[in-house]
Order: sequence, then structure tokens, then C-alpha cells
Amino acid sequence: MQRKSFRNMSCPIARSLERVGEWWSILIMRDALFGLRRFDEFQKSLGIAPNMLARRLNALVAAGLLERRRYSAHPPRNEYRPTKRGRDFRPVLIALLAFGNRHFAPEGASVTIVDAETGVEAEPIIVDRVTGRPIREPEFAWVPGPAAGERTRQRYARRPHSALPEATASPGPPRPTPSPAGSRTRGRVGRVRPLPAGERRSRDAHDSTACQKQIGAYKEGSPK
Repeated sequence: MQRKSFRNMSCPIARSLERVGEWWSILIMRDALFGLRRFDEFQKSLGIAPNMLARRLNALVAAGLLERRRYSAHPPRNEYRPTKRGRDFRPVLIALLAFGNRHFAPEGASVTIVDAETGVEAEPIIVDRVTGRPIREPEFAWVPGPAAGERTRQRYARRPHSALPEATASPGPPRPTPSPAGSRTRGRVGRVRPLPAGERRSRDAHDSTACQKQIGAYKEGSPK
């Protein structure tokens, strides 16, 4: 039975799976990013049939994840090196390694990530490049992008129960949300509605009166 193609789906996860979703492909990328280059090196590492390995290497070259370089003319022999696109796949492998060690290694980790200088084991997480904050829900949300179709917009228009804060997640210290002076943040991401001038003056007067009352109460209750 022929496998369904994800090539034309709008979801970037589905399109990525079309290129590397077959398990041999992911393991070939693992070895290529580790430094293996030649056909016999991949075959020895994986124990994969030669015809299957040839098909997977050709597919990864066609997907732009590996590039083929001739290193012997007689007999003709090629090596396979990760492209920039292939090197961008490294964080995906690190995330899979951390996930596998956490959930599927009851006997203990067989491979870990360590600091190359100190040898201290690292704990891989996904963070925002700009702020350095861990990307986790509900602090970060999945939203449709500018090229999203109607089905994708409908999928992410609702917030399922699984998107609620995880019970085991560390909430961390609260962070105030910056807002422009004289503005009020609405309940949507990135939406700020400035208050009308009349409403703003009314709120300022109310806040000033409340503050004066609190000061007066404090003076009356303070020791003479």
C-alpha cells in the first residue's frame, strides 16, 4: 500500500516528516551530523541493507539535507555531507535524544549531551532565541501563520484542554506584561486598545481619590 504524501500539506511538521519521517532517514542524519560520510560507514553503523541505504541517501540528497561529493573516480565513490538545511536538523535530534532518555531508557541513558569543556551533562530544552525563556505552555501559544489555510486557522482557533498549564511545570517568577502608558491590554496576544481620553481622565481621577483616602487612613491610624 502506497504511503500518503505530506509534501503539499500546509503544516510545517507534516512537510518535515515528508523529508525525514522515515526512521532510517533520521538515523542516517544522526550519523551524518556525528561525522560519518561514506556509504560503508553508514552501513556498518546502522546494519541496513545496501539497497535501502542507497534509497534513503538519495532521498536525503533530493530533500536538500545532504550533499553528495565524489571522493574517488575509479571506482566511483561518493561521500555525503550535511547541508545548512541538514545542520538545522541537529536541534530536532537533540530534542529526540532528551525525550528518549527521559521516557524510554529505564536502564539509564546510553547517550547524553555534555559541555565539551567541562564534561558536565546538559539538560536540553527549547528556548526563545530573543528572550532565552523556555518555550512552554501557556506562556507561549501556537497560532496560525500568515500562510495558514482555513483548516489550519480552525485547528488553532480553539484552545484544547491539553494546552492548559502542566501540573509538573515550574511556573517561575511572575513577569509583568509591559503596556504603553495610558493603554490597557486586551485578552488577545499583541492587541492593545488605547483608552478614550474621557475614560482615561475618569480613571486617573478615581485612582488619585483612592490614593488620597489610603494616605488619610494611614495618617489617622499611625501613632502620634
